[in-house]
Amino acid sequence: MESLGGNSSRESKVLICIPAYNEARTISEIVKKAAAYGSQVIVYDDGSSDGTADVAKAAGATVIRNRINKGYGVAIRRLFEAAAEKNMDIMVTLDSDGQHDPNEIPQVIGPILNEGIDIVIGSRLSKFNKSEQRMPMYRNLGIKTISRFAQIASYSGLTDAQSGFRAYGKNALSKIELFEDGMSVSTEILVRAKEKNLTIKEVPVTVKYDVEDSSTHNPISHGVSVLYNVVQFISLKHPLSFYGLPGIALMVVAVIFADDAMRMFSATRYISTNFILLSVGTAVVGVVLLATGAILYTITALLKGKIKDL
Repeated sequence: MESLGGNSSRESKVLICIPAYNEARTISEIVKKAAAYGSQVIVYDDGSSDGTADVAKAAGATVIRNRINKGYGVAIRRLFEAAAEKNMDIMVTLDSDGQHDPNEIPQVIGPILNEGIDIVIGSRLSKFNKSEQRMPMYRNLGIKTISRFAQIASYSGLTDAQSGFRAYGKNALSKIELFEDGMSVSTEILVRAKEKNLTIKEVPVTVKYDVEDSSTHNPISHGVSVLYNVVQFISLKHPLSFYGLPGIALMVVAVIFADDAMRMFSATRYISTNFILLSVGTAVVGVVLLATGAILYTITALLKGKIKDL
């Protein structure tokens, strides 16, 4: 993990942000606990139908509400905007279903205050609290898989690229621009942060897994969707490797098939249409991949140059 020293500040303005969707049962307690560690608590109600917004207001939170559900990425983008509008020094995000413990907010913002870190991630895989239910195997595997791919596109050494318990310093809030609407925004943040050379650190947090109805997403479809978007990030960040290497491999296979067809014709005068079709097909796909890699590399290089000039 990259780290950067800095000066701590006891006067920092901390904005606690809680994206929520139909969490009226848990939101009040979370808001009240979180309020002890921040200057203000904002609950982003993403189209809830169970009165989440009213419960959050009654608990003392400022509420931003959508009439329809627009997605986690939209919520995070709006909360980034709110932190910038309010000129906050630190923004903390945590889940609204009771899995995260608001009392751990100080240890999540600690590296920003004391070490000058730009982004802190509360990692679920750094340790397990013995008093909590152990992470389900399917979730453990999913987090590790997504984090492995996220390391390629962003920071090496990440253990929990999908954690929603995070803290962002003022530098990160001013430099990160987001576009994703769904859950893959968590990985997009890491990719954008790496592009801006922001520093990042993980700290261990405890998570409850015996929370009733802790997720509104099917774990399989959610995992596949996030992984698909992570692969997209990788393909755009490393187009020559992502497209070029498979393209070269297919060209080699095409040559092998062509050589086999020529050898067979030389020995038997038999024209193997199968080998010829396989050779032509793999060659075409190989050329397309090589061209795609070259085009994307050129476009990204031009865009980076343009951004740098601006």
